[in-house]
Amino acid sequence: MIDRVRGATVVRVTAIGAGAVLTAAIPLTFPAHGGASELDAMVSEDTVSPGLAQVLVAPSNAPVVVALLLAACAWFALRRQWWQAVTMLVVPEIALAVNTWLLKPLWDRRLDDHLAYPSGHTVHMVAVATTFACLVTDRRARIVVAALTVLALVAITPGMAELGYHHPTDILGGAAAAAAMAIGLCWLSDALRARNRA
Repeated sequence: MIDRVRGATVVRVTAIGAGAVLTAAIPLTFPAHGGASELDAMVSEDTVSPGLAQVLVAPSNAPVVVALLLAACAWFALRRQWWQAVTMLVVPEIALAVNTWLLKPLWDRRLDDHLAYPSGHTVHMVAVATTFACLVTDRRARIVVAALTVLALVAITPGMAELGYHHPTDILGGAAAAAAMAIGLCWLSDALRARNRA
């Protein structure tokens, strides 16, 4: 039991650290004058057509993400897992707020008239997926959620670039930041729940 707890702690710390380091390291690749980096140039803006781009970015659109968030909350509520349901509802919104009010202004990467890094659409989507994966106990469900999230990231990246919403590095940084924040906040939720039970 102690070894399992230590193992889980190592995994969490490693994942949070890796996400935080990647989020902080990506801005080091940004050109001083702004614009796309060499990493961004790997996905050109004309990789897909504008019509296809609209379809590809759909998984990160707010109505889709909110619907998935509410479905995940319902998943736990129907099982009378109230702590998990509340955590599911709260964690992605905290991650989105931290990104909007702290991380974006911190790095101040502008694309047209908005702050682009880390991508808020990506942060919200990945935070929902990561929170669900942290809270659900079924290993198969975790694997399915992880696989679908990776596929969604692969889809939205060229779509966002084509539509001029984000550079690919904005999406990569958003995914890293969201994963780190969601894992950390779920860990905090676990600690609070254990304390309340004691």
